[in-house]
Amino acid sequence: MPFVRPSRDGDLPAITALYAHHVLHGTGTFETEPPGEQEMAARRTEVLARGLPWLVAEGDADAGLLGFAYCNWFKPRPAYRFSAEDSIYVAEQARGRGVGRLLLAALVREAEGAGVRKLLAVIGDSANAGSIGVHRAAGFTEAGVLRSVGWKFGAWRDVVLMERPLGAADGTAPE
Repeated sequence: MPFVRPSRDGDLPAITALYAHHVLHGTGTFETEPPGEQEMAARRTEVLARGLPWLVAEGDADAGLLGFAYCNWFKPRPAYRFSAEDSIYVAEQARGRGVGRLLLAALVREAEGAGVRKLLAVIGDSANAGSIGVHRAAGFTEAGVLRSVGWKFGAWRDVVLMERPLGAADGTAPE
């Protein structure tokens, strides 16, 4: 049975490999060159330094890392510090087994605990039914579609924007 836990430094080789697969074979990310382990470590360090979660899903010893998820400020300016963008990547062998839902549910809880008031999904490719479905099942609603904003694998790709309010959302001042 898969379980979710905070990521550790020792997870970085598996995280880097899993993400590289998505960069090279998927349209969920619009990166075209896989970042190396040092770059992934720097990204993780940035997220954790902001008090935001970076989680992994594990299975039994043979399954290894099944996926990872994190959130980071939607934009780098301080006014956005209560709105975070999620990122979720699931290993090919774990697709369709509920790992994405498990990761997203844990990420929502952790983000809310970190003070995030709005969690955003910026989903690469409007044909990414898996990610759209996982977010919809977790209570996200569609906020819009940016048409043909990415060029990957010889085709224009859309971006689907989804959102979910957390905690008091915009009902009270955050500070």
